[in-house]
Amino acid sequence: MQQRTYKNAVMVAHDLVATAAAVILTFVFRFDGELLAERLAALPLLLPPFCLFAGLVYARFKLYRTKWRFASLPDLAGIVRAASVLALALLVLDYVLVSSTMYGFYFFGKIAIGLYWVLQVFLLGGPRLAFRYLKYARSRQSQARAATVPTLLLGRGADIEILLRAIEAGSVRRLGPKGILSPRADEAGQMMRGVPVLGGFGDLEAVVAGLAERGTPVRRLVATPSALAPEAEPDDLIARARRLGLPLSRVTSLGEGMRDSELAPLEIEDLLLRPTVAIDRPRLERFLGGKRVIVTGGGGSIGSEICARAVAFGAASVLVVESSEPALHGVLSRPDLAGAEAEVTGALADIRDRERLHAVFSAFRPDYVFHAAALKQVPYLERDWTEGVKTNVFGSINVADASLVAGARAMVMISTDKAIEPVSQLGATKRFAEMVAQALDAEQAGRADAATRLIAVRFGNVLGSVGSVVPVFKAQIARGGPVTVTHPDMVRYFMTVREAADLVLTAASHADREARALAEADQRAAVYVLKMGQPVRIRELAERMIRLAGFEPGEEIEIAFTGARPGERLNEILFAREEPRVNLDGIDGVMAAKPVFADRAVLEGWIARLRGAVTNDDRAAAEAVFEAAIPDFGRREPARPGREAALAGGAADAAPVEAVATA
Repeated sequence: MQQRTYKNAVMVAHDLVATAAAVILTFVFRFDGELLAERLAALPLLLPPFCLFAGLVYARFKLYRTKWRFASLPDLAGIVRAASVLALALLVLDYVLVSSTMYGFYFFGKIAIGLYWVLQVFLLGGPRLAFRYLKYARSRQSQARAATVPTLLLGRGADIEILLRAIEAGSVRRLGPKGILSPRADEAGQMMRGVPVLGGFGDLEAVVAGLAERGTPVRRLVATPSALAPEAEPDDLIARARRLGLPLSRVTSLGEGMRDSELAPLEIEDLLLRPTVAIDRPRLERFLGGKRVIVTGGGGSIGSEICARAVAFGAASVLVVESSEPALHGVLSRPDLAGAEAEVTGALADIRDRERLHAVFSAFRPDYVFHAAALKQVPYLERDWTEGVKTNVFGSINVADASLVAGARAMVMISTDKAIEPVSQLGATKRFAEMVAQALDAEQAGRADAATRLIAVRFGNVLGSVGSVVPVFKAQIARGGPVTVTHPDMVRYFMTVREAADLVLTAASHADREARALAEADQRAAVYVLKMGQPVRIRELAERMIRLAGFEPGEEIEIAFTGARPGERLNEILFAREEPRVNLDGIDGVMAAKPVFADRAVLEGWIARLRGAVTNDDRAAAEAVFEAAIPDFGRREPARPGREAALAGGAADAAPVEAVATA
């Protein structure tokens, strides 16, 4: 902080000296003899107040917000505007105040004021640009010495230019750009910051061979976001890179100076989705800044990402509640959490243990609770149904009650698209837990503004989460196949882990702000869903992954259909027919619906019957409760005899394309 103040003081002093020099040089260049002497004699009276005024103008135009090494056209524009204001001030002073009362003639004159404007812009902008050039030259020399990896950069000119700036500034290290490949034909043959555009993506093999012949063998390919856009045909690009045996990395973002970006290996799943839904970062920073957050199931793929995003958006303290000691240790050891400014701690606790959960919540006093702990694998819950009820129903009730007692502002339960018209134990237990949360939320609606909101967020399938289909397919392809798909017509929605986490936070922010303002509980959003675009046919997903791996489906890698498993359905549904939709103005990428739930007394009766069914291991009694609470569950197709045996047979290797709440 002290060093920054010192540097700002140096910049201010430079600009004030430049201002005085511009005035003096204007007199020297414009006048001579007695006219010059008269004006130089007036400088002690003129310069101090004018320099003070100039300093205020420079501050107003934010000339000290940017370091000189990053000086750019917007900074030059600010200098031009500031110099114009000063020249206009001199014009007013000369024509209105001084000339008529003191001298009877113009002290500056229009030509001198025009000359002053040119000199002022030069003396303010010139040193900045010169300093930037010196830094640029030094960084180029340093980068050239540190560039140990000959690299081809892939993408359009705008993206490549930002990446090259980052390489020059040292934000991206070790890369030695030897050429550029652009999907735009009109960019071929151009130079970008001294690096030639050698062709398009289709010229990759020829360019690599040509560079190797000239003694510069390419060792790495780096793709910018424009290289992975659908119109750039990234499938062909990744296939070519694999045939050449060259590692292909992607740039995670292209922010100003790329200060928050990094290079990551290009994975197949990076090419499987629609464009990522943009998240309103300022909204989430306002929402979470300085807040205390609990994440249950925080050691899972979704829970750990929620923890990381909460820290990134400014949460003051995050408590990870996890029943698995290895999972808890793993999440607390993540570099982005271990090195965070926020206080990140963990607690070993099972959400089934009501007393332990209440003790943890009451001691921490969270502002927000994100409930990601659950059992989610459909085949196992069909077999071990009691465990699903204990965790997904009773555990969720414990979390909701603990959140209310601890005075949290909101509790967000991670649900699944399988909760709508459920045909499985996973869907039924999750829909029942949603109904309990909505009933508790309705009770809170009549209270003061500090009442707890209880909402649910429904996910599709999350790429990269535990049990997700993509890692399963990748492993099967690596073994040489077969790739197992349960049914040729199976269709699913997909989203990324980061999208899933950001959806949870965005839903909580809406529930705690816009939705809270509605007094009637049945008018408030209760269920939030990400707009996931068009669903993906799992068979086509498998075929594309096989091709991206460099094989031909059906010839080199076989696709085997194992049959739909107990509790699976071909298509997923996002909202129930009876759920009224809610318009979320100003929030892109998210949909919501109003609550549909039973009377609290009826719910309590169902919960008591469920407890009895679990205690007596009476599945029929439990399913009777679900059929009463969720009529669609009673209309499901009965499981065919013998299908449970698939758990022990070939279908055990089938891709478990399930929902995303993680235990």
